[in-house]
Amino acid sequence: MNNALHLIEACLRNDRTAQKQLYLQFKDKLFVLCLRYANCHDDAEDILQEGFIKIFRDLHQYKGAGSLEGWMRKVVLNVALQYVTKQRKLKFESEDEFMDNNNWEDTQTEQENDLFNEHLAKGLIQLMQNMPVGFRTVLNLYVLEGYTHQQIADQLEISVGTSKSQLNRAKKHLREALHKSLTN
Repeated sequence: MNNALHLIEACLRNDRTAQKQLYLQFKDKLFVLCLRYANCHDDAEDILQEGFIKIFRDLHQYKGAGSLEGWMRKVVLNVALQYVTKQRKLKFESEDEFMDNNNWEDTQTEQENDLFNEHLAKGLIQLMQNMPVGFRTVLNLYVLEGYTHQQIADQLEISVGTSKSQLNRAKKHLREALHKSLTN
């Protein structure tokens, strides 16, 4: 924690070496967050860059309550959400509920599992990037960020019902895309 405080203080003094160190320490984790909201790799890089600009600009607002990484994630998440709304007006469709749980049996070795999981994660990110923006945004906020439907509705200025239907449609869309990719 002491090192983190020194790093923050150096960044606040516009120490370029400290800023680079902070960037290198967190860029990969934050880039994964950006990929979940972007349409492509280049857009994710733009979100990350804009996020770090805001992080360095607003670093004086971080008061040490909670983790620095958590604070940085929140800043980048807000940039990603602004990106989503700037790209186009979110067009939300209504209704159509769907719930389905798949249980996967673990039949592979740990190394095979790691390779499979890495490949699966890359495939899921690609499938999510091809998903309509409204679906992807609600799915990310609910499943990956842990937002409630009320928080999503407030953040995106939609109704709670729309948030729920978008989540269900996103799950259905993702399931169909997974099925299609696995049968090809």
